[in-house]
Amino acid sequence: MTTRPVGIFDSGIGGLTVLSAVARRLPQEKILYLGDTARVPYGTKSAATVSRYARQCAAFLCEQGIKALVVACNTASALAIDELRDMLGPQGIPVLGVIEPGAVEACRVSRFGRVGVIGTSSTIRSGAYERAIKTIKPDFSVTSAACPMFVPLAEEGWTGREDAAARGAAERYLGPLGEAGVDTLIMGCTHYPLLRDVIQDALAGVTLVESGEAVARDLERTLSRLGIAGGPARGGGAAEYFVTDDPERFREVGSRFLGHDIQAPRLAELGDLSHPSPHVVQERR
Repeated sequence: MTTRPVGIFDSGIGGLTVLSAVARRLPQEKILYLGDTARVPYGTKSAATVSRYARQCAAFLCEQGIKALVVACNTASALAIDELRDMLGPQGIPVLGVIEPGAVEACRVSRFGRVGVIGTSSTIRSGAYERAIKTIKPDFSVTSAACPMFVPLAEEGWTGREDAAARGAAERYLGPLGEAGVDTLIMGCTHYPLLRDVIQDALAGVTLVESGEAVARDLERTLSRLGIAGGPARGGGAAEYFVTDDPERFREVGSRFLGHDIQAPRLAELGDLSHPSPHVVQERR
């Protein structure tokens, strides 16, 4: 088990911010990343659809022999985490989402108990972050806002302070959070850390929480507790990438997310749950 890889999946490219955090904290672990780029975004889909997609992604990564699964997608974490744990638990594969670690971190760093949450429409509608925070700190107040334009801005690379579109979107989306007096903000979408500077400018003095860093710490503890952590010369510290559509765009945009080139993402066909096991159908170089 120690030499087997950790699986991470997301609805597309944004989960690479989680992969980056995991790779920094656990450099000895091999990582398999699956981006469901054919069906992105999940944030506008129904709960039933998101759950079906998440199960297919998990099944694919299990076929590759993973020892743990990280659900990097906030929407899938909010809507499908329990089903995935039921599905993978009998195989002894722990499943970690980004909601709980992010909520724990926000409760830890909040100074005055006023937490903001931003995310996709589906994540915000689910109320998952608010429930998680209230479970830990019932007296905390939670103010949430959907920020749908942040995802295309991140993927286009319009993320800097000099980008008028990014600044305008941040001011419009985050104004109510500033008026509510939040002291801590959970960036509840894996794309949002790329807009960190713009978000911080719009909410000066507010502590920003990235779920990627929190889930990486949670994963480290989980692997150690189960005795399946990779060691030097075990996992290898490598990452392999799978996508369900357009490997070249994934390579181009993903390299911007990671700050280095992505080598040879492979095309994966997830198929339908009622059909035989999913498989890798092609490699693009």
